[in-house]
Amino acid sequence: MRWTAFVWDGATRAMKHRPTFTNLVLVLAASSGGGLVAYADSQSDGVVDMPQGPKKKKVVVLGTGWGGTTFLRNLDSKLYDVQVISPRNYFAFTPLLPSVTCGTVEPRSVVEPIRRILEKKGGDFKFWEAECFKIDPANKKIHCRSNAGTNLDGNGEFLVDYDYLVVAVGARSNTFNTPGVEENCHFLKEVEDAQKIRRSVMNCFEKASLPYLNEEEKKKNLHFVIVGGGPTGVEFAAELHDFVTEDLSKLYPSIQHLVKISLIEAADHILTMFDKRITNFAEDKFGRNGIDVKTGYKVVKVSKDAITMQNPATGDIAVPYGMAVWSTGIGTRPFIVDFMKQIGQANRRVLATDEWLRVRECDDIYAVGDCATINQRRVMEDIAEIFRVADKDKSGTLTVKEIQDILEDIYVRYPQVKLYMKSKQMNGIADLISTGEGDTKKENVELNIEEFKKALSLVDSQVKNLPATAQVAAQQGQYLARCFNKMPDAEENPEGPIRIRGEGRHRFRPFRYRHLGQFAPLGGEQTAAQLPGDWISIGHSSQWLWYSVYATKQISWRTRALVISDWGRRFIFGRDSSCI
Repeated sequence: MRWTAFVWDGATRAMKHRPTFTNLVLVLAASSGGGLVAYADSQSDGVVDMPQGPKKKKVVVLGTGWGGTTFLRNLDSKLYDVQVISPRNYFAFTPLLPSVTCGTVEPRSVVEPIRRILEKKGGDFKFWEAECFKIDPANKKIHCRSNAGTNLDGNGEFLVDYDYLVVAVGARSNTFNTPGVEENCHFLKEVEDAQKIRRSVMNCFEKASLPYLNEEEKKKNLHFVIVGGGPTGVEFAAELHDFVTEDLSKLYPSIQHLVKISLIEAADHILTMFDKRITNFAEDKFGRNGIDVKTGYKVVKVSKDAITMQNPATGDIAVPYGMAVWSTGIGTRPFIVDFMKQIGQANRRVLATDEWLRVRECDDIYAVGDCATINQRRVMEDIAEIFRVADKDKSGTLTVKEIQDILEDIYVRYPQVKLYMKSKQMNGIADLISTGEGDTKKENVELNIEEFKKALSLVDSQVKNLPATAQVAAQQGQYLARCFNKMPDAEENPEGPIRIRGEGRHRFRPFRYRHLGQFAPLGGEQTAAQLPGDWISIGHSSQWLWYSVYATKQISWRTRALVISDWGRRFIFGRDSSCI
């Protein structure tokens, strides 16, 4: 590939090899997908009278969540014409939303205006507060609608073209089509959701204080139900319990004994994604605190006055409630559902991408975050090609040495192989390779292709989907930005055949998630931490670690200062109970 540009020095023209882009790049900030292939045409018409800078490709980012914002912060803004489209003009630090619901942290402390983030980056950035409602991959256009008002020509709708599209729109709450959930439950996905929950909690207490209500009506208004025993539901239940016992009990002494908090989970335990030690501790602690944990119950209906749950042993049970929060998982946004139908992914839960975060069946579209998942390629799909590349002497069999020579490259393309080798299933090829080096008897063993297939037949069982967390989305955004920063100089497709050491590797390695640990605040200044290396920590020390990590991970010094001051204010003055 040849890149050509002219530099005018007033007397001579010097040829410089620099990237010249003929297309634009479009990035969607809520998730990312597309292709990492860089291409351009070299053009010269002879005489150049003025300096000609490179024409930048257009990148449009849809969404300002973890994936999109991290992508923007790490992208080299001098290389692209970047346009950001999102229905909200800020980034929100979503892990602290449960703290916002009870006044531990104020809403403005966890948000950073996206224009301020882009201003600090410099370069050619544009932002439009609008939402995408249709993607047209055939014509490389997206249909957008302004949410700033509908009294504009065409109802505020407009088209944006792109060269690269990064979809980072996140996800919405999943109701599983349960009747009454949309109408009667709160969700906890956005800052606005947390503010509504805070007002609703205070309204329940104020209503229960009215003199004309009997005790049963007061109990109903003070029954707070959380549906979903994942990290968000558990953290909100803990925050609400602390708010009630540490602050509201002093302000509402006559009714504080009527408060009840229930946590409903369809599985047999809460926090199932954590180590069992954390799960058991959380259930025991909630039991001691008086939080009613109901596991094995599935909510089948939510009415204005009661939640109906189902259990094989008890059948249907209708429970009166004052406020309900639904936190059971994520669902796909409607326009993403329509987009998946266009590209042949109609039967999937979220967008499928390859290991380079490119949306499958599409050109130049990427997806990151909760709106997408990586469709990891199976070893058995490529077993014949792997065997061919490894068989350097073309003998029709593989020796232990030949397998070991290619193993590191296989790990890069098929990470499930490494997981399999680390598992306790040390048999077949795993046993052969792990003990073969230096073992003359094992080194003389050779496998034909059928034996090789049999040895790797169980490897693909180790393929696992990544969790829908901020940590995953942020790492994907950072990875994709690094790829885009290298693309102008790239001379090869990021995807290619397996390469033996010494013959080169992919310029863009596939995305690999690195788990850095997870926290589960359990109230009472106690937090459970599960960190790499199977390190489990539970208690007050983990709470201070949680404070340190969440303060460090803030996106700016402004939000960092605000969050720390909010924590300090809460320690000194308690939480604010104003109904605003």
